[in-house]
Amino acid sequence: MTRQDYEKRFRTYPDVVTLPELCAMLRIGDNYARRLLRKNLVAHFVIRHTYYIPKENVIDFVLSPNYLTILNRFRRDTK
Repeated sequence: MTRQDYEKRFRTYPDVVTLPELCAMLRIGDNYARRLLRKNLVAHFVIRHTYYIPKENVIDFVLSPNYLTILNRFRRDTK
C-alpha cells in the first residue's frame, strides 16, 4: 500500500490520535500498542499521562521497511 492508500484508509481519524484510536487503526491491543510506544517505534508525545500520536507518524510506521518484522517479533515475544 502507498501513503495515499493509508491516508484514505485513516481519513476518518483526527490528525492527532490517542492510544485507543491507534489500537483501532493498527488493529492491535492496548498492551501491544503501549509496547510500540514505549520502545519509540511510533513517534509520539505525552501530556499528563496521555499518549498523543500524530496520524502522519502512524502512517510512517506502517510504511517503514521493518513494519512486518517488528509486528512479527512482538507477536513471537508475547507467546
